[in-house]
Amino acid sequence: MHKNAKIYVAGHEGLVGSAICRKLRDNGYDNLVARTRQELDLIDQQCVDDFFRQEKPDYVFLAAAKVGGIMANNTYRADFIYQNLQIQNNIIHQSYKAGVKKLLFLGSSCIYPRDCPQPMVEDHLLTGPLEATNEPYAVAKIAGIEMCWAYNQQYNTRFIPVMPTNLYGPNDNFDLETSHVLPALLRKCHEATLHKHKTVPIWGTGNPRREFLHVNDLADACMFFMNLDDHAIGYQNRPLFNIGTGEDIRIKDLACLMKEITGFPGELVFDPSKPDGTPKKLLDVSKIKRLGWQAKIDLQSGIRQVYDWFKESYNT
Repeated sequence: MHKNAKIYVAGHEGLVGSAICRKLRDNGYDNLVARTRQELDLIDQQCVDDFFRQEKPDYVFLAAAKVGGIMANNTYRADFIYQNLQIQNNIIHQSYKAGVKKLLFLGSSCIYPRDCPQPMVEDHLLTGPLEATNEPYAVAKIAGIEMCWAYNQQYNTRFIPVMPTNLYGPNDNFDLETSHVLPALLRKCHEATLHKHKTVPIWGTGNPRREFLHVNDLADACMFFMNLDDHAIGYQNRPLFNIGTGEDIRIKDLACLMKEITGFPGELVFDPSKPDGTPKKLLDVSKIKRLGWQAKIDLQSGIRQVYDWFKESYNT
């Protein structure tokens, strides 16, 4: 990407989009285009069409999505599939019509089957049933991948689908009803310490294993892909790239780590009556490593950084 290229980051206020914007600016990309939800409704086809006609971006990072943890995904199933399909369809199609040079589509590791062999290789896509609690969201993301492939093959576009693992970092969602497990645990342990609670309740058995990637590492990987040459991507060959650390941790051990970092002196109480979700989700990252990229931020250091940010932001 040239330094003066016009770059549209969809979802620039969210966890991923804000990290991508920071990374771009740090690397001298200042011609960024962004719109808030109030300024541009990505679910509205005409609004998105008008935006692309007006701005004509050279590159697009598609980081906008409706996201959430197990409870949100299982409760608002219709919202998750409808809104994500609409956002993807509108941005991918208008990127093609506007002649965007490259688009990066951010998916999710939940696209892989629930009982997928571990670690999960890109070729495992569509080889088995999905996890029931987030199936609508996963189906929407799979549709986005297929859409990128189809446009590449029919229209010779350069659309790159990437699959990050579970993410965390500044600007994460810490709402206990809709957040993912890491920010939820962080907030629960912080508030329990602050209010001197004796216990912290946690959904599930604590036995599932999850992989976590700091969002700054993801932003670095996104930049890496946007600057790779066409041969390395292989646009006509249904490209798909996992982005992760290649290491996972039990939820129970993650909770203990949160307990240590926040200084919570009480007891962690797990509720096995609540769903665990997928037993294990670890991405095979050998493909991206062969291309020359790997994560740099270890989990404990990353969580400590996020906790410092969270404490500064907590009152607001």
